[in-house]
Amino acid sequence: MRYLHAMVRVRDLEASLRFFRDGLGLVETRRKDYPQGRFTLVYLGAPDNPEAEIELTYNYDDEDYGGARNFGHLAFGVDDIYAACERLQRHGVTINRPPRDGRMAFVRSPDHISIELLQNGEALPPREPWASMANTGAW
Repeated sequence: MRYLHAMVRVRDLEASLRFFRDGLGLVETRRKDYPQGRFTLVYLGAPDNPEAEIELTYNYDDEDYGGARNFGHLAFGVDDIYAACERLQRHGVTINRPPRDGRMAFVRSPDHISIELLQNGEALPPREPWASMANTGAW
């Protein structure tokens, strides 16, 4: 058995690509449009592990996906958690759970999907502004 991908439904494909591709730094591995089925699939992978993908499913027709928490979150290991959070902030992303401990942070995608960022290896030494930053919203 081999892990293939996790699928998440998105309401705004371009906003989601700005978040996952431009903000998080994932790379688009493939894309398939299905106009007859009224949806597009975009697959993204981490630069150093592109075969483990996220599938963004964009349905052309508006649909309320609700706010279900049963999905949980997606998690990504990063080489520098502070740099990753700074990059996301530059792209307008709120850091919901700042990396006060130098190890873990949470953000949310435009569709409110929780994303956990974990420092690869040992935690980085705590540093400002992260060490004193409060949580914002839910993750």
